[in-house]
Amino acid sequence: MTTETQARPLFAARLTPHRSLSPRGIKIVIAVLASMAVLPGLIFYLVGAWPVVGFMGLDVLALYWALSWSFRDGKRSEEVTLWRDLLEVRQISPNGAETRETFNPMFVRLVIDRDFDERTTGLKLKTEDRELVIGSFLNPDDKGSFAKAFGTALRKARA
Repeated sequence: MTTETQARPLFAARLTPHRSLSPRGIKIVIAVLASMAVLPGLIFYLVGAWPVVGFMGLDVLALYWALSWSFRDGKRSEEVTLWRDLLEVRQISPNGAETRETFNPMFVRLVIDRDFDERTTGLKLKTEDRELVIGSFLNPDDKGSFAKAFGTALRKARA
């Protein structure tokens, strides 16, 4: 934050993806799935189809990898802060790498993409020479409510 923007911002939001499953929840799901695979695996093993047991184990492993990857991806976030003279967007990746973009609120437009049902599908900050997608990981309802609140604050910054 620079010296001229030390004042309280007009708008500040931290956008994070919603994840309904915690690391403990992932372990519980995998434990339940593995325990459910034991009986059919034992039956296949006893009838001589032992390679099937390995493939059932691969299924459990693949699901664990997918859930873990999803949880890791849930650590990304975006911080949108608007002052009268500056708009700052910080995008933080799952591994902690940060990118920072700044805009002049007088020259930036909030572009809202909508589908045929008028649900918000995309949000972009657009100037004459560049474009930045924000909130791509949000669901349509969250994108819509963010766009409404941020659009109001952006209009206020221009007044």
